[in-house]
Amino acid sequence: MVQKKRGAFGVELHRLAHYAFFLGIALALVVGVFHRVFDSLLGADASRVYVTTFVLLGTVVGLFNLTTKETTPFLTAAVALMLAGIVNLNLVYGVGDILRPSLSNIVVFVVPGAIIVGMKAIWRLASD
Repeated sequence: MVQKKRGAFGVELHRLAHYAFFLGIALALVVGVFHRVFDSLLGADASRVYVTTFVLLGTVVGLFNLTTKETTPFLTAAVALMLAGIVNLNLVYGVGDILRPSLSNIVVFVVPGAIIVGMKAIWRLASD
């Protein structure tokens, strides 16, 4: 198999996507833990701000971050997170109010990347 070399621009985009990934996960956790504070600060449009931010960061990750060998583990992890996101964690006493919004935010962050990476995988399969 021939491996393509990345130019300086490709390396910078890959690094940007790594930073977007860590920023997205950190923001998802922080917003999930302090969701009531952020909701009171941002008002009625709080969820729109969260979703838009996480979708944009997830799109950057999906477009520029993953190599071919990272595709399957990423999609597997994305499916696991999406399945975990449908569980009603509010029933967990004490931490349910923190777990549910944090996991929901992570799912919203991962889904755009999963869609893009899945489409790239299908494109590669169809091209071969």
